[in-house]
Amino acid sequence: MNMSEQQLSRDAYERLKAEYEDLSTRGRIEVAEEIELARAEGDLKENAGYHAAKDKQGHMEGRIRQLEHLLETAVVVEGARQVFTMIYEGDDADMAERFVIGSQEERDGLPADITIVGPGSPLGDALANTSGPGPLEYEGPNGTLKVEILSIEDL
Repeated sequence: MNMSEQQLSRDAYERLKAEYEDLSTRGRIEVAEEIELARAEGDLKENAGYHAAKDKQGHMEGRIRQLEHLLETAVVVEGARQVFTMIYEGDDADMAERFVIGSQEERDGLPADITIVGPGSPLGDALANTSGPGPLEYEGPNGTLKVEILSIEDL
């Protein structure tokens, strides 16, 4: 996988595509109307409504560009994603954490107790190359980390 592309589930890709289409049509029209209404109020230097609308426009255009790039470079991964339940060496089983490999853009479609790890991260790479439950070691930024994978389930 190329560093500029992100893996997305079909659901996340479709959700982001719908957000892009909405912002680049309805969103742009709405914010342009807000700017025009505020502009009609007079002096732009001290017009808080105008400045707020322009700020909103800037944020929205940034998100549109971000989505455009993401949709152009994303690799859509078909099929079920896997949830890895694991504990770090020395932790008790009741401290188990759940991880899924993916993009932060997937957050909306996941239960709150699942942490997303990037496919290019040390943990993401280690999980992607594991064959099943059991011990796993990977190189983190501060040295070797040891974990026990308790289960791997389809999401």
